Amino acid sequence: MSNEILTIGKRKTATARAVTRKGNGKVLINGKPVELYPIELLRNKLVEPLKILGDRANEIDIEIKVSGGGNTGQTDAARTAMAKGIVKYFSDDQELENNIRTYDRTMLVNDIRRKMPKKPMGSGARAKRQKSYR
Repeated sequence: MSNEILTIGKRKTATARAVTRKGNGKVLINGKPVELYPIELLRNKLVEPLKILGDRANEIDIEIKVSGGGNTGQTDAARTAMAKGIVKYFSDDQELENNIRTYDRTMLVNDIRRKMPKKPMGSGARAKRQKSYR
């Protein structure tokens, strides 16, 4: 186990950088505790890697900086960065990585889906201007 582990998580246009180090269980997102994250549904999603980790979550501190995207994208990016950091920090525990992977694979693997580019003659990627011949 080393002192500091840097990990990155991405989702759509959101990017999260997490620093995992020895500590006493503090998780900060953009300088604020995870318990104060405004949207409850997303807060519950954020703490899933810590719940899988169990009591050992009190051994580490995680500091996450997120930028870009919206609320859900930032949450997913932060969650991925956090889970990757946890797995790297406790690299001697192979069972932990398997538990996280079976629970939800996107915690360890970035979601590659992106928005389709807009096409000419339409308002978006698929929508086209309507035409009428009558």
